[in-house]
Amino acid sequence: MIAEQKPKIIIVAGPTAAGKTDIGIRLAERIQGEIVSADSVQVYRHMDIGSAKPSPDEQAIVPHHMIDIKDPDESFSAGEYVREARKIIQDIVERGRVPLVVGGTGLYIKLLRAGMADLPSADENLRNMLRESEQNEPGSLFTKLSAIDPQTAIKTGPRNLTRIIRALEIYEITGKKMSQIYEEHAFRDMPYTFLYIGLTPERSHLYERIDNRVDSMIEGGLLDETETLYELGYGRELKSMQSLGYRHAGMILAGEMDLQAATDLLKRDTRHFAKRQFTWFRSEPDVLWFDPREIKGIGCVVTNFLGA
Repeated sequence: MIAEQKPKIIIVAGPTAAGKTDIGIRLAERIQGEIVSADSVQVYRHMDIGSAKPSPDEQAIVPHHMIDIKDPDESFSAGEYVREARKIIQDIVERGRVPLVVGGTGLYIKLLRAGMADLPSADENLRNMLRESEQNEPGSLFTKLSAIDPQTAIKTGPRNLTRIIRALEIYEITGKKMSQIYEEHAFRDMPYTFLYIGLTPERSHLYERIDNRVDSMIEGGLLDETETLYELGYGRELKSMQSLGYRHAGMILAGEMDLQAATDLLKRDTRHFAKRQFTWFRSEPDVLWFDPREIKGIGCVVTNFLGA
């Protein structure tokens, strides 16, 4: 009996400002593809400038999915992302088109590609205790996670409090490190045949792109967009509003930092974020790395993959 062939998907990943949107659109145009966003901020409505969401003109070139599906005060987990994205991918394949998963949220891509580990449900009492501990001693939870599970701490970073709390919650409930659970699961639920393209610009070029992007965001109305979000009732305390750009705009609007200082801080924080993304994607197997300027080489690899 011939084994059922798995659907083919193309993944375009890499750090922020690497050129993923442009590469994804250009590839999708060539191969009758549709883009499935893998970005944890672009899922939110009204958050366009700070998330570097594809513009309406760009979204009109090829169909985009998993963008503008939640309000900023709604929770959205990696598990929800996987369930929704897999439905969309199935629909794209059934219509005879090619799914391109494009984005920089490594966890979304990992779980979409290889499945979810069996993790315990949330314990709100435990989470509240951990939050209180962090409020009393800022930075203590990351220090604790670094001692318990350094592998997860490195991937998570010190600013992602939600992920830090989740990792500690899992350890308290199961007695196992998150990295251990993932290793045991080994992400064997692989419903797709995939081509995994990673974009790796030269560092100086990436940093220049980051600086230019931040300047464009500020000039393009990031402060006005953030103020509008406040007026709509989405406050600074929301997880979505603590993301890059919106957190910094909030400091300006609150008078906590002037425009130049906040802009410089946003550039620095974005570079640090890009480094963490590199760390994540470098740990992933089967990634083919390209400079984003190598569009011809990327195109050849894609053509060969789809023709195989």
